[in-house]
Amino acid sequence: MISMSIEVGSVVEGVVTGITNFGAFVELPGGKVGLIHISEVADVYVRDVKDFLKEQDKVKVKVLSVDDRGKIGLSIKQLQPPAPRKPHTNDFRRSNRVNSLTFEDKLSKFLKDSDERQSDLKRSTDSKRGGNGGRGGAGGGAGAGGVAH
Repeated sequence: MISMSIEVGSVVEGVVTGITNFGAFVELPGGKVGLIHISEVADVYVRDVKDFLKEQDKVKVKVLSVDDRGKIGLSIKQLQPPAPRKPHTNDFRRSNRVNSLTFEDKLSKFLKDSDERQSDLKRSTDSKRGGNGGRGGAGGGAGAGGVAH
């Protein structure tokens, strides 16, 4: 186990050596130390790292990054399945699917509503003009404009 390399993407076991308000330091094989940032401790909101980890805990971590100065970024969260969120989103999508109309139904409804609005508008416009197009050139111009739209 000592021959494990600390490479991005690898999973290693270490021991928590210190806890701060922004994360936890973990001693890795070979004496190297990495940091689990508070955002990578758990798949839920973490207010205090001490609620999840304590010194001397053995933890399995995924190596997220190793920079040129030797700083090692670690994650516990990425080794856990994201269980709590999936059922909620699936249930939400499923309930929407049951209540939703097909594209054809929506299109049909839209065309029907559109036709009703057009005939209401035409009736309203005709009654204001006095029935059949009205007075002088103004009526004819409005009628032509109505057809173009």
